[in-house]
Amino acid sequence: MKIILAGFLMAVSLISFPAWGKENLDQQVHELVARVDARYAATKDFRAEFTQETRIEGFETPLQSSGRVFIKKPGRLRWDYLEPSVEHIYVHNDRLEMYVPQHNQILKGNLTMMVATKAPLALLQGAGKLAEHFEVHPTDNGRTGEGGLPLLTLIPKNHGQLGSSSVTRIISEIQPGTYFIRSLALHEVSGNISTFRFTNVKANTGIDDTVFTLNPPEDVVIVEDVLPQG
Repeated sequence: MKIILAGFLMAVSLISFPAWGKENLDQQVHELVARVDARYAATKDFRAEFTQETRIEGFETPLQSSGRVFIKKPGRLRWDYLEPSVEHIYVHNDRLEMYVPQHNQILKGNLTMMVATKAPLALLQGAGKLAEHFEVHPTDNGRTGEGGLPLLTLIPKNHGQLGSSSVTRIISEIQPGTYFIRSLALHEVSGNISTFRFTNVKANTGIDDTVFTLNPPEDVVIVEDVLPQG
């Protein structure tokens, strides 16, 4: 499950931003990235629901899944797949535990050893650092999302440090007004595209640390450091 590092979380602060002017597109993108980073830098914890659509090269029907995500600074993340099957992924800094109830098994390993199509975990965990970890460009001659905000094309600056070299770019749509990330589309070298859409976003609600602690059954099988490295 390989991934990339750099940007999701930040809160609904009371900062007010001026309306978009008629600056050139590069300047609009630069300002938008600064606002997204500022939002996420102000967030202590974050929760949302997500849907995932994965289009695999050569297959006509995309894979669909959904669940929820929790993030808390510093360095804690929980990603729950609830449909069509249940998986719970817990991250603390670079350490990862994946619990699959159906198999009564926990897989342990490093976050940087995950594949990108599973979940954009490292990117979400690295909240508020888009400008630091990515080259950011306008998308497809200035395509826009909701509210007319430009879609952002994120190119990892350092594949080895930020995650999987199989991911060539990420297309991100930003939510107007809150400047949270509304969607992420991860494009891989293979042609596969995984799109994540986030709804019911809530920030700074005081998520308890117990949410990020895995408490499996006593008879669960634990497998150490077996997550494949790509």
